[in-house]
Amino acid sequence: MRPLLLATALTLAIALPHAAAQENSLPDIGSSAGELLTPARQAEYGGMLLRELRNYGYLVDDPLVDEWLQAMGTRLGSNSAQPRQPYTFFMLKDRQINAFATLGGYIGVNAGLVLTAQREDEVAAVLSHEIAHVTQQHVLRGVERAQRDQIPILLGMLAAIVAAQQAGGSSAGEATMASITSAMGLMQQRQINYTRSNESEADRIGIRTLARSGYDVDAMAGFFERMAQVMRGNEGGYSTPDFLRTHPVTTTRISEAKSRAEQIRKDTVVLTTSTPTGVRQERVDPKDPSLSLPPVRSDNPLLPASMQLSVPMQSLVRGESGQFAWARERLRVLSSETPSALQREYENLRRSQAGGLDAAQRYGAALAQLRSGSAQSALKELRSLHEAEPENLWVALALGEAESRAGQHAQANQRFETLLRSLPNNRPVALTYAAVLNEQGGQQAGQRAQAMLRPLLGRSGNDPVFQRTYARASELAGDTARAAEAYAEAAFLSGRPEQALLQLQALKKNQELDYVARARVDARIEAITPTVLELRRQGIRDPDLQRR
Repeated sequence: MRPLLLATALTLAIALPHAAAQENSLPDIGSSAGELLTPARQAEYGGMLLRELRNYGYLVDDPLVDEWLQAMGTRLGSNSAQPRQPYTFFMLKDRQINAFATLGGYIGVNAGLVLTAQREDEVAAVLSHEIAHVTQQHVLRGVERAQRDQIPILLGMLAAIVAAQQAGGSSAGEATMASITSAMGLMQQRQINYTRSNESEADRIGIRTLARSGYDVDAMAGFFERMAQVMRGNEGGYSTPDFLRTHPVTTTRISEAKSRAEQIRKDTVVLTTSTPTGVRQERVDPKDPSLSLPPVRSDNPLLPASMQLSVPMQSLVRGESGQFAWARERLRVLSSETPSALQREYENLRRSQAGGLDAAQRYGAALAQLRSGSAQSALKELRSLHEAEPENLWVALALGEAESRAGQHAQANQRFETLLRSLPNNRPVALTYAAVLNEQGGQQAGQRAQAMLRPLLGRSGNDPVFQRTYARASELAGDTARAAEAYAEAAFLSGRPEQALLQLQALKKNQELDYVARARVDARIEAITPTVLELRRQGIRDPDLQRR
């Protein structure tokens, strides 16, 4: 519900004055913060925040970037102080350097932070810090401190939004956008301006998580030092990055991070592994029992019974993934405001580097050409990259897209079919291929896309990209009922519950719905109706519906 979302954002934002008054006190181990909101309610608020950010176009909803970020975050979360806590990591288009944690284990990262980082370890260091804020309940404690003052401020904010909505016309949408943007800005810039003890605690616990996940423990101090340099460079009047406002960097904080890293290095060893993409290093604790386990028989029925594994499979997912450079360039493209600005950015990179663009940057430049409609130019560059790195999924998917947009549909589809056979039910592969088929159009393409996506339905209930892609595929295939249902889900997940409800109510009148589909539609109507009624009670209506 949008009012509850704003309540959450404002509650977190106004926690700052109370937190500042207690900045020298240690965390209250006996805090009642855990009783303030149940885990389910926290997750509900986090989900509402995510949907609202998506509603106003703040998110980067990209299968490859999402997969990279979620895999890194999940690995860190599983090695955190609360490995059973569910985490949801999401990327924002904003190029300001920032990251934040909010209720329910929802952690956001700005594209600007990834573009500023020099390696994946540094991004992981920031994520581990944010994860520590969640595990130590710093966000919830901020909510608890702010309870006394939240009501008058919240009512004032809601009154402004309701007045803007009732004004009608395009100004209503603009005023609402300004109000929501203000709330989101307050949340991002101030919600985690914790006490100094909270920040120190998040650093101390976060670096342990970083080490247990196999990342370089020096990355935390290294990133802090670079941020301090940015802050010194901004003394001439430039704005300070949001990350430095919410996470003030001091010499004491940097030295403490270095001291912790030095201690961890004394207690760990570095393992070096050669991989198809280069040499990979990870830091491990020699006391880790998994390193000294005797060879065990594999329980994989597809492997020979005599085969023995000397290293547990979980040890293969530690440290850097080797995908950082590709993720960073893809984010550079997705976060750019215009294709022309993006082209200029890559031209500047090409001129500023003695050796020209590296492989990942060439990939990004090809994506920029693809985005501007120059499929043939992108195709030439991507084929060259694919020949050099045939196992690189980022390049292979982009090459398939370029081939399809260049009119080489058969070749593109064959490439995707090969990828599907080697990576069945892989989300980025399936969604990219389905999007390509949807672009090609026609009933046969829709049926193939629908059949390919159907196995992923069970785990894609909260995935708006999947729902939109599946809806279009179903529409092309002639399955109008399934298309309407998926479009409604996509609307709800994109912060438009009223549109979702109207679509479902219209779908319910379809006489061709079978019993199972009708029951599914009824259940969603029942779940969404309270949200829509509360929004209407507050006088908040969907601006798109108002203009009709």
